[in-house]
Amino acid sequence: MQTRRRFKQTKTLSDRLADEAARCRAEARTLTPGRRREMLLRQARQDETAMQIEAWLRSPGLRAPT
Repeated sequence: MQTRRRFKQTKTLSDRLADEAARCRAEARTLTPGRRREMLLRQARQDETAMQIEAWLRSPGLRAPT
């Protein structure tokens, strides 16, 4: 049986998502309008949405459904 390769993340999930969103937006600024640019902007929006969801899940006001 294979063992999983594990490693500790040095940055938080929010930090990694923010970095990826910024990288995608910066790369999209250098491109002309087209499919690749739209894909990068979409990925940036998805990363930002994931950051909002992650913050919501970690918020102290969140309660388990009863």
